[in-house]
Amino acid sequence: MTKLVIVNREGAETEVDVADGITVMEAIRDNGFDELLALCGGCCSCATCHVHVDPAFAGMLPPVGADENDLLDSSDNRDANSRLSCQLTITPEMNGLKVRIAEED
Repeated sequence: MTKLVIVNREGAETEVDVADGITVMEAIRDNGFDELLALCGGCCSCATCHVHVDPAFAGMLPPVGADENDLLDSSDNRDANSRLSCQLTITPEMNGLKVRIAEED
């Protein structure tokens, strides 16, 4: 199990244990965070699973793909550490990864 730290929109942090191989989106959804809509279910066709990754972890994540980049461009809340959580698959190397759920557009 890998530890994931989820920060909700109010700033409260919750640490959860998640199975390797699932996405950050699935981990957030499965742990009861209703503010992450994930309307497309992880198909990378919306941007409702937008999160901000803690800068300390940004370098260990896979690069942003073209589709992800285009979808993030549609967000008024995009910053340098924005990612779609459906595109981030949990690995043991991500232990302690901290993400903040982005404001809804």
